[in-house]
Amino acid sequence: MGYSQIDYQVSEGIATITLNRPDKLNAFTRTMMDEIVDAMDRVDGDDGVRAVIFTGAGERAFCAGADLTPEGGGGPFSNPAAVEDLSDPRVRDSGGVLTLRLYRSTKPLISACNGAAVGVGITMQLPMDIRLASENARYGFVFARRGIVPEACSSWFLPRLVGVSQALEWCMTGRIFDAQEALRGGLVRSVHPQGELIDTARGLAREIADNTSAVSIAMTRAMLWRVPPGAHPMEAHKVDSRAIYRLSKAADAKEGVQSFLEKRSPDFPLRVSRDMPDFYPWWGAEPDYE
Repeated sequence: MGYSQIDYQVSEGIATITLNRPDKLNAFTRTMMDEIVDAMDRVDGDDGVRAVIFTGAGERAFCAGADLTPEGGGGPFSNPAAVEDLSDPRVRDSGGVLTLRLYRSTKPLISACNGAAVGVGITMQLPMDIRLASENARYGFVFARRGIVPEACSSWFLPRLVGVSQALEWCMTGRIFDAQEALRGGLVRSVHPQGELIDTARGLAREIADNTSAVSIAMTRAMLWRVPPGAHPMEAHKVDSRAIYRLSKAADAKEGVQSFLEKRSPDFPLRVSRDMPDFYPWWGAEPDYE
């Protein structure tokens, strides 16, 4: 697939997805959604990709939110079609379609927020595993100021990441806040000079790619995101035990121990496409839209 609104590059096992509408501050459209979803399918289908970095083209914005003047006409926030039943799939918000696809990723996702990230520009980053900010990054959960509500499953992701009180404050005020406030609130891992942001993100991606088992990472990501935080710890113990039992008898565990004893870098042979444990996915079918 040729992309018109994103750029997709893979180098040395690291994929970089760049939102690429700099003339519109990388504003989000359904075309962009479709292209990122397609790129994520390519990522998950390529065992050579070990981590993914997301960033925006230009120096002003990661993504300035939904395109308020879409070229195809219609409303900027939802499908213009009239429906009789709210379970109609056309009701689904495109940001949520995207974040649910990111949630299903088997590869670690790193956000390198290089500028303004407003509305869907920040909510799309919530299911990413590590969020970095440049010093000029600006964030805003501005939905109430536009007469709508948080989208892209952010009512699930945001409180999980920063706590209910902080999530409510940011969403209820709708204010724009800087990278340091995002850091204090737990939204981002660290803040960096603009010129160092991508190198820092690549350093983290390189640390994962060079030192870890791809199957272990895919399992770890699923376990930490999918075991309900309010559940009894027995639910985690069941998954932990099955994963440890299966993986400890597999080739990657043998290589992990041997490389440690021999004081060398590991060369893990297992691949996500063919070697996930036999009980994965343990959560069964994904919920349908209703």
